Amino acid sequence: MSNLTWLEAGVTGLLQGVTELFPVSSLGHSVLIPALVGGSWKRDLDMSADGGQYLSFVVALHVATAIGLIAYFWRDWVRLIGAFFQTVRTRRVETADQRLIWLVILATIPVGLVGMAGDHFMRAHLAKPFPTAALLIVNGFVLLTIEYISARRAVSHGSHRRAEAPAEDEYVDERISGPLSDERLARLSVGAAVAIGAAQILALAPGISRSGVTTTAGLFKGLSREDAARFAFLLATPVILAAGVLKLPSLFADAGGIWPQVLFGAVLSGVGAYVSVRFLTRYFATRTLRPFGFYCIIAGIVSIVWLLAVGA
Repeated sequence: MSNLTWLEAGVTGLLQGVTELFPVSSLGHSVLIPALVGGSWKRDLDMSADGGQYLSFVVALHVATAIGLIAYFWRDWVRLIGAFFQTVRTRRVETADQRLIWLVILATIPVGLVGMAGDHFMRAHLAKPFPTAALLIVNGFVLLTIEYISARRAVSHGSHRRAEAPAEDEYVDERISGPLSDERLARLSVGAAVAIGAAQILALAPGISRSGVTTTAGLFKGLSREDAARFAFLLATPVILAAGVLKLPSLFADAGGIWPQVLFGAVLSGVGAYVSVRFLTRYFATRTLRPFGFYCIIAGIVSIVWLLAVGA
């Protein structure tokens, strides 16, 4: 990967930042795009290669994505981290913020343990174009299925969300990004929170979206779409950041002479993540997962057809 081009770094970085938050699998796109483009892209951006520079590059992109998330939710994280230290000092959990931060911590443990144990297996066996495309199709059907179930549930309870967006952006931000949403999330049981967090394990496989499966699990547990998305974003930050930080030594060992391209891609990844979460916090307040479900199915099918046509 010593010949990583600026175009490869820029496109991959921007795609990582955007698709990490959209429920369409950033890891899946990192595997499929090089295979579909072919040529030097397929050679330079090989996710399955052990110890390859592309994997180190992706680590840098994940760290940048986490930084973009923290930049958007920084007020929330300052409040929640402060609540965490209050519980450590008092040894009591009394407020909604204190309960929520512990729910986030507990919900992160399953994917952390499985990720450390199964990362190599996932890359060796699933980080390949055909399995990734197939799982992307599965991801799409999961999104469509949970939306169908949610719609049926809403009808059975006689509740209908407004189709149009609220008149003021501040109202949307308050619903999904403010303390009011956290108060609702803090009412989750420990079992429900851990189950939602454990859904991230599925996203270790390329093609399955972390935000998609976590939001889906939240909806299945009875959360509103905006609260499910909010919890998914909160859960994603420590997981993405920890995974990146743990592999930083490999980044410094393998990056070699491609540091300028790595930094360029990382900046675009962080910016993409910030813009994406800003858009999605408004989107999920009033809209559904269906467009992303259809996209995943179509993209997966087209990828398989293309790969078969070119004999990849």
